[in-house]
Amino acid sequence: MSNLILPKNHNKLVAIVGPNASGKSDLAVKLAKKFNGEVVSADSRQVYKGMDIGTGKITKEEMQGIPHHLLDIASPKRKFSVAQFQKKAIEAIKKIQKKGKLPILCGGTGFYVQAVIDGIVIPEVKPDWALRKKLEKKTCEQLYQQLKKLDPRRAKTIDKKNKRRLIRAIEIILKTKKRIPSLKKRVIFDTLIIGIKRDKEELKKRIKKRLLRRLKEGMIEEVKNLHKSGVSWKRLEELARIPIYRFVFTGKIRL
Repeated sequence: MSNLILPKNHNKLVAIVGPNASGKSDLAVKLAKKFNGEVVSADSRQVYKGMDIGTGKITKEEMQGIPHHLLDIASPKRKFSVAQFQKKAIEAIKKIQKKGKLPILCGGTGFYVQAVIDGIVIPEVKPDWALRKKLEKKTCEQLYQQLKKLDPRRAKTIDKKNKRRLIRAIEIILKTKKRIPSLKKRVIFDTLIIGIKRDKEELKKRIKKRLLRRLKEGMIEEVKNLHKSGVSWKRLEELARIPIYRFVFTGKIRL
């Protein structure tokens, strides 16, 4: 490991971003070893305990002695919000900086990375499960049209096919009786963003190879064990937005 020691009041952060199976975790470990760093995971599924094989969670061996933060910190039975992640990630990064080490944010989930490096102020609205159950019955198109009437500005920027985010946006508006405020930003860290880009065909091959390996390692058994431990099938279907987990339910995977 490098003996590089940064001032304890430094504000440096490295963020590694890129598509699935592009090699972000491997690069994060290499940089951490070279520049005396620690890794902060920014994956919305790797925060959950027991979701290891299907999420591609880094193993102790693969960490090569580099400390990793924000893995296995939540129960898969309950939703872990981006607001919760943002708070814990910022705390972890500041602790690493105080040790004179370099924090490396390793992204899986784009909005999680953005929440940290852009310092987005996220509205704090508690879940309304009855409302969500009602909205779940609607299609993405119906939800989008409803959001468009409630908040045309937010409708322009949201992913029309992401049902979870559509429901959350409508929930915030109905609960606060206000349009969603512009995503305010405050610069928190002096960030270097490193993006990994790979050829589309190469990515397909890497994803297929990874899928086959995970099936061999026991991915299907992992899902069964999660259910046995009390995670409902409905909840598992929500988590099946992960392509690898979706394969368990459908037998198909889109590459």
